[in-house]
Amino acid sequence: MPTFPPSLLLGAVQIPPSMRLALLAVAGVVLAGVVVAALRRHWLPLLRRRLPRAAPVREADDHLKLALWGSGEVFWDYDLIGRRMHQMRADEQSPSSNAITMLTGVGQMPAIHPQDLPLVVQRLRSHLRGDAPQFTSEHRMDMAGDGTWSWVRARGRVVESDASGRALRLAGTARDITASRNAEYEHRVASQVMRSMSEAVAVLDSEYRFITVNPSFSRMTGYDGAEVAGQPLSLLDGRQHPGDGAAGMSAQLQREGRWSGEAWKVRKDGEEILCRIEANMVPDASEQRLMVVLVLNDITEHKRVEQELRYLANYDTLTSLPNRSLLFERLARAVVRARRERSRVAVLFIDLDRFKDINDSLGHATGDRILRAAAARVQQTVGTQHTVARLSGDEFTVVLEGIASPADAERVAERIIQAFTQPLSFGDRLELAVSPSIGISLYPDHAQVPTELLKHADTAMYQAKAAGRHTWAVYSEAMDEKTRHRAILASALRRALERDELRVVYQPRLSLANNRITGTEALLRWDSHELGEISPAQFIPLAEESGLIVDIGIWTLRQACQTLRQWHAAGLDHLNVAVNVSSLQLQRGDLADVVARVLAETGIDASLLELELTESVLMANPDHASGVLRDCRALGVSIAIDDFGTGYSSLAYLKRLPLNTLKIDQAFVRDIDHDLEDEAITSAIIAMARSLDLKVVAEGVETSAQLAFLRQRGCEEVQGHHVSRALEPAQCMAFIRDFDPRPATLAKA
Repeated sequence: MPTFPPSLLLGAVQIPPSMRLALLAVAGVVLAGVVVAALRRHWLPLLRRRLPRAAPVREADDHLKLALWGSGEVFWDYDLIGRRMHQMRADEQSPSSNAITMLTGVGQMPAIHPQDLPLVVQRLRSHLRGDAPQFTSEHRMDMAGDGTWSWVRARGRVVESDASGRALRLAGTARDITASRNAEYEHRVASQVMRSMSEAVAVLDSEYRFITVNPSFSRMTGYDGAEVAGQPLSLLDGRQHPGDGAAGMSAQLQREGRWSGEAWKVRKDGEEILCRIEANMVPDASEQRLMVVLVLNDITEHKRVEQELRYLANYDTLTSLPNRSLLFERLARAVVRARRERSRVAVLFIDLDRFKDINDSLGHATGDRILRAAAARVQQTVGTQHTVARLSGDEFTVVLEGIASPADAERVAERIIQAFTQPLSFGDRLELAVSPSIGISLYPDHAQVPTELLKHADTAMYQAKAAGRHTWAVYSEAMDEKTRHRAILASALRRALERDELRVVYQPRLSLANNRITGTEALLRWDSHELGEISPAQFIPLAEESGLIVDIGIWTLRQACQTLRQWHAAGLDHLNVAVNVSSLQLQRGDLADVVARVLAETGIDASLLELELTESVLMANPDHASGVLRDCRALGVSIAIDDFGTGYSSLAYLKRLPLNTLKIDQAFVRDIDHDLEDEAITSAIIAMARSLDLKVVAEGVETSAQLAFLRQRGCEEVQGHHVSRALEPAQCMAFIRDFDPRPATLAKA
């Protein structure tokens, strides 16, 4: 309510009778009939209780006081000529007082806010010109003269004019509307905030029926405000999740006044969305009724991404099996349960044999399909009650819980081996035979923690591979000794070249057509200063794995060519030499450059050098191998395929490769004198090689019967202990110089 400056306040005064009638007339114009009716119904009895009965004029004065007091209005009378304002309002001295007094003041008009003044002047002039029947304005005024601005709603009209019609006085009422303006402003701000929120907001009544919603709610659900007004919240419930969380929300709202959670809701178009909901119980403006304000966020996509990330963190995307992370988690829980229940847990480490060769020859896309088929085969074999995981590449792990004895794990491993005897289907009528090697470790027999169990199972798997693949092996401490020995060998091999521990020996090759030694095969040997004589079967794979085979291969090639040059200088100029080439040397692609450089260094004729490559090396990447070998053939060297018949050879690729020689593996030669199948295979290889115009060399000839069979079938050259074992360079030269082809002299060296 407006207050008066101290300079204008005259206190409680008695109004002269002449002025009373004028004020009553103005008040009658300004105050509405509704106020008078209310006055008669409610305030006159109050006035009669508080004020003594008086004369009619006094009663009219009391009516004015009561009207101004009841309405909270300030009466003002402004002199347009003298620029003076008269103000009057009714005031109750105190709640216990029976007197309503009139406070009046005379002085200058209170200051109007500079931002509002132009509009106030415009509206006043509009009334004075007669364009508006009444002056009406809402503006800010400094009523107390202390710089505090209050919002005022002022109404008035001209009450006195001169003879020419010029307005002399204005009279009217004013009300302090600061509180209502602030409330209205806050309401507008809240409404604007609600409209601009990115979250969906809905206001419900106490019966959970919609009152209003914001635009974000309409965008999220498809319903506009008119469609949902008066509808129950269950409008958003779906068939799959009817009343999702509604009972719990209602109970907690009644108890605590707030609730938060997730619930499935259905859009207008029928699409289900997962919403994060914050609900609060709030009173309305009257403080009489309670409303519920819901803030909803569509988290469907967020949850989908979250689930995908959780899946990627725990599952292998190729096979959909648990990955290493989830495997460790499940294995740890299995160990805890086994410790509590005093039972066993078995870990089976599975590796697909020679999968790299398959992957390289058939392509990674086909390799991936084979891995998916293998994963399905393992899971189907062990059952869904056990965990099957993919660690990496072609490595799988099985966790078996609740087994009674190690024999149970062995039986599962055997079932897996048997399951892979059937080819894997990986495409439209495409099949491929793949074999697994399996290592087994058990809790608590071999280890107490998951990492050690996996490590021991891995060790046992390598033992299974060393035993010939396509089998299983149970971990033992002796295997760790082999692993440590292998690590020691790998470390010593790195120093073997520096310490001059490697040497090359030569095994003669006998030509059956003219019964003379026409060449030799260079074979690598390692005499370690600390470890003694190391078998090539042990250190060659280590050299391949570590990459040392490249440097060792170049050194071996140079040694063989230098030895051949010495033999030629000694008069054995008809000899040639065969040198083995590793897969890593072939993959590097610079084999032809290396060979050309060594030939140039040693001065050996290229036609006297033969490069031997195993069948598996050639078939790993036949297209690449073909290109590299053609570059070598262009130098004039010969190319031989070693251990033929033991790999995944294809006759189509065999025809495309630039080969000169086919070497029959000793596995077929060993039993040809009493095994009909080996006789048939060997005969077929010789016939095929001759039809392809390839020279045939048989390895591992140990007996005269084998030699006779090969001679009869048309084999061109043989090597083996029946001819001679591998010899040092000087011994080999002496053997060749003194060689006597008569049967009685064979194998005496």
